[in-house]
Amino acid sequence: MTKYREYFERMITNKKEIFSAFTKLHMQYSLDQDLMQDEFNKIGAKVLSIIREWEGKLCSQSEKAGFGNYTTNLSEKFMAEVRKSYPLIDHIGIIVKNKFGIKKINL
Repeated sequence: MTKYREYFERMITNKKEIFSAFTKLHMQYSLDQDLMQDEFNKIGAKVLSIIREWEGKLCSQSEKAGFGNYTTNLSEKFMAEVRKSYPLIDHIGIIVKNKFGIKKINL
């Protein structure tokens, strides 16, 4: 198993509660994005902070070993692994204001 997949699996198992809740929320969000956006942003912010923490752990290990040139690719592969499980992860933080509407003009 590659290092980034190993860190991804360790992240999921160490924070099992929040990721299982986020998995359910992610499925609900995929069905109705407008209704679930606020809750998805709130819980998603916590999940993103955990993901960034583990991404930092992964990249810092490579930098300590002298492979600082490869940390960008390693980070991208780690995030690709996250996106495989949670394809809508990039939708966290979207702010939905008012829905689009056309005003009627009286002539």
